[in-house]
Amino acid sequence: MLYAGKGGVGKTCVAGATGIITARTGLKTLVMSLDPAHSLSDAFDLDRSLMDKNRGQPIQAGDNLWVQELDVHEEINNYWSEVHSYISLLLNTSGIDDVLAEELAVLPGMEELSALLYINKYVRDQLYDVIVLDCAPTAESIRFISMPTALEWYMKKVFRLERKIFGYVRPVARRMVDIPLPEDDYFANIENLYTRLKGVDQLLTDPETTSVRLVTNPEKMVLRETQRAFMFFSLHHTCIDAIIINRVFPSGLDEGYLKVWGNNQQKYLDLAETYFSPLPIFKAPLYDSEILGYKKLLEFGENLYQGQDPTQIFFKQKPYQFAKMDGQSVVKLHLPFVTKKDIDLSKIGDELIIKIGNFKKNIVLPRAYAVLEPRKARLEDDYLLIEFGGSSE
Repeated sequence: MLYAGKGGVGKTCVAGATGIITARTGLKTLVMSLDPAHSLSDAFDLDRSLMDKNRGQPIQAGDNLWVQELDVHEEINNYWSEVHSYISLLLNTSGIDDVLAEELAVLPGMEELSALLYINKYVRDQLYDVIVLDCAPTAESIRFISMPTALEWYMKKVFRLERKIFGYVRPVARRMVDIPLPEDDYFANIENLYTRLKGVDQLLTDPETTSVRLVTNPEKMVLRETQRAFMFFSLHHTCIDAIIINRVFPSGLDEGYLKVWGNNQQKYLDLAETYFSPLPIFKAPLYDSEILGYKKLLEFGENLYQGQDPTQIFFKQKPYQFAKMDGQSVVKLHLPFVTKKDIDLSKIGDELIIKIGNFKKNIVLPRAYAVLEPRKARLEDDYLLIEFGGSSE
């Protein structure tokens, strides 16, 4: 289970609470933080000295429950030694001092790939029954989910040729330039990482195994980013099975300031229903104090799931897909029990707006679709197929 969303919406509390609820059913559960700015141990109010002693490794936080905050410097020693050493040497040769070169050699994506290595290992070795991922903010989460595909493309299209070329030019280049070229150990390190990651892409896109739950708040800007996250995760063929709206004001507020906030929130709660239906939407109340420690997280999780089992996949049918059919760009929506005369389509900017009676759905389009116009639509079985073509400019 991946809990993703905009920074600051409460993903860590939701992920931690989910892990506790799951562990209490007897399932061996790991909650792993994918955010470089880790706060998982803070949410559980764990002893910092214990975390420092077991840097980057799972720490037991309760019966059947472990938490893990990756330490990228530890992972460099475990997996990236040759890659990191070469990049450090290259930076050092260009005049950057040793300490700064060591820091700059920690490249974007190293932490995400390290997390994928752990996940793949845990699943292969069946070390845990459930893995709950506390994702970084949206952009980093998308990079995490797309990393296996990008790495596979590089390995198939570039890696072997690059390795062969450097093998030929390295002996000559040493006599002509001072810039160090990567040794074959560098390429062997990358190939070893790729081998360890095999199968993780199928794991992340298997709806029977993995689901994404988008955490949001009842605010306009946050809901808009949640829409975009929904679109990007859909493009990467991941199963989004629930929306979690956090920090919802209690109903019945009758004081001026709080009443205005409550009314605004209700407007956005209604809007969320139109955006994300038919996905189930879970609502978590706004608490009057920080949610810290096992007991508070347990209470939060019980209020959130209301007795439902968080390990179940709540929704397996993808609400919509972006696809190519007969060379045409198509949006495919699952819309049972609808006739053609019920549907009204329009497009404003990068949004496709679908109206069915009083029901309206807004879909944020990817860039390749946003520059096109809907050309025709048709119903096939329970699906609405909208074909795009021609420029919108």
